[in-house]
Amino acid sequence: MKVKINRNAAKMLKKMLESEEAQGKMIRVYVTENHVNHAHFDLKLDTPTEHDEVVKTDKDIDILLDTREEFLDGVWIQYFFLPKEEFLITNPSTGFHQH
Repeated sequence: MKVKINRNAAKMLKKMLESEEAQGKMIRVYVTENHVNHAHFDLKLDTPTEHDEVVKTDKDIDILLDTREEFLDGVWIQYFFLPKEEFLITNPSTGFHQH
């Protein structure tokens, strides 16, 4: 499985991982809605489960992905400051949707 992260997202994810609530946890990207041909995504702090793959990124951030969810392979995590500060998580191979 693969994950791509832009520079801004890497900075924000590292801040999340440095927080007190992140003790022993990792970043998980997960599907919030599955629409057969595309999905909506979100992220949270979580611990690995038996169905997870820990994906190493080029930004030195490990991401948890559930191997049972095909829409997660190839997700792109971006963070934008304008027009408002937010993460944008898409999978270019399956459709451009976020949350």
